[in-house]
Amino acid sequence: MNLSNFWLYITPPILGAIIGYFTNDIAIKMLFRPYRAKYIGKKKLPFTPGLIPANQERLAKRISDTIMGSLLTPQELQNLARRLLQTDRVQGVIDWLLRLALDQVQSADKEDKTVKVIAGILRDLLGQSLPRLLKVLARREDFLEPQLNQIFDQILLEFQLSEQQANQLADWLLLVVLPPEVLRVAIVDFLTDRNIQLIDDKFRGETSGTYWVVANLFGLRNTLTRLRTYCLDEKEEANQRLSELIQSFGVKPRLQEWLQNLSLQNLPVSTVRQLRKTMRESIRSYVQERGVELMQGFSDSINWDGVAHILINRLRNSPVVNSSLTVVSKELALLLERYLERDLENIVEQIIPILNIDQVIIQRVQATSPRDLELAIQGIVRSELQAIVNLGGILGFIVGLFQTVFFIIQQ
Repeated sequence: MNLSNFWLYITPPILGAIIGYFTNDIAIKMLFRPYRAKYIGKKKLPFTPGLIPANQERLAKRISDTIMGSLLTPQELQNLARRLLQTDRVQGVIDWLLRLALDQVQSADKEDKTVKVIAGILRDLLGQSLPRLLKVLARREDFLEPQLNQIFDQILLEFQLSEQQANQLADWLLLVVLPPEVLRVAIVDFLTDRNIQLIDDKFRGETSGTYWVVANLFGLRNTLTRLRTYCLDEKEEANQRLSELIQSFGVKPRLQEWLQNLSLQNLPVSTVRQLRKTMRESIRSYVQERGVELMQGFSDSINWDGVAHILINRLRNSPVVNSSLTVVSKELALLLERYLERDLENIVEQIIPILNIDQVIIQRVQATSPRDLELAIQGIVRSELQAIVNLGGILGFIVGLFQTVFFIIQQ
């Protein structure tokens, strides 16, 4: 075999390998390059830009349809949501949020703002919202009926003064409400000329026997007139005599005994029922007429900033609050789980249009430059693309080898 024949046989496989290798390499590069259209004058060169840059919009739409149709289906999103919203995970998130909120409340730089917010809420609740609500509810016939009946039955009906309380109340009545001076003035005010005349006439007309003789011979007019004059002229002495009479008649022990035995249970059942009904109606009428004014006045008299500050300090130092966060977060997580079991499908159907995932995918693909798109694809399938280039070289070599064999057979 001479040298010319050797090159004739070896050249086809080598050229085939070179052509196959570079042809595939050029074809792969033409998928991405050139990145922009090339022009000669006003005529655009064919195959510019590359296949993917030229069809990037359609590619984005196909990618979006593929992902939304095969990967992110509503059922898959529901399964994903169920995995993400497992009770343990949700409980951990809620517990973290509650503790974060508590830390924010307890922080010194936020305390003034928190105090003002809480104070405003309490002021509005007790001074505005609650009075209006009570006024509306008071229009009902059964307004607070069970509560007021319970208060009447368990407190007022069973209330009875102890011996010490009866003694103190009797002292207050005799020393403050009805002292001798008040009794003396009451006697003077009662014994007017008209009243004296009425008493005297009544005494004379309705007595009989020995009392009739005394009434008609002596009468009561002069006696009552002298008593009034005595109370007016001899004030200190009259007060002393009234005090002695109170002690002589044993008014204090009798009054104390009466107060100690005073109880609504001693009244007839019908009377007690009427008292309970009257009390309830009185409270309902008062709330209707003056309830708003009372609650607003009460609200204005309270230092709500101080109350809010006390509440915050209580929250800050309360071990119950810290220990109850775990329980609260667990209950909220269970509540959310029950809600999701019932409405998760509807929620996902409503979320998909809101998230607009398909448009997000299209926009992201369209916003990616051809160079970055090429680098991203090559970063994923670089070895596969290189294998295609190598395969082109191997196929070209095999085709050239067949041609060489064909030459040999022909000779």
